[in-house]
Amino acid sequence: MLESKAVIGESDMLQTMQLDALKYAGKALDEFEASDSTEIARFIKKEFDKVYGPGWQCVVGTSFGSFVTHHCGCFIHFGIGNLAILLFRGGATPQADTGRFVAMEAAKA
Repeated sequence: MLESKAVIGESDMLQTMQLDALKYAGKALDEFEASDSTEIARFIKKEFDKVYGPGWQCVVGTSFGSFVTHHCGCFIHFGIGNLAILLFRGGATPQADTGRFVAMEAAKA
């Protein structure tokens, strides 16, 4: 139950989505070694794609910076242990869906 030790840095998700993000991160860490960042990210992304629809992106690591464009209500940046996890639903053309995208800079892990 590592998700109980998660620290949320930034999020604009509904609490139920945040809890899902923590739950899936915990499951990924139960299944994969903490050093296997790619598999952890893949697991979380695929679970969110199944539950909330396609278009989710996930970054997992111990040190990274980011600046992303995301759908409003679809961003979370949190840490579990020494891992930082960034999960967001993005898009390539925010102009096509005006008012539904938000740019947010994640804190450096």
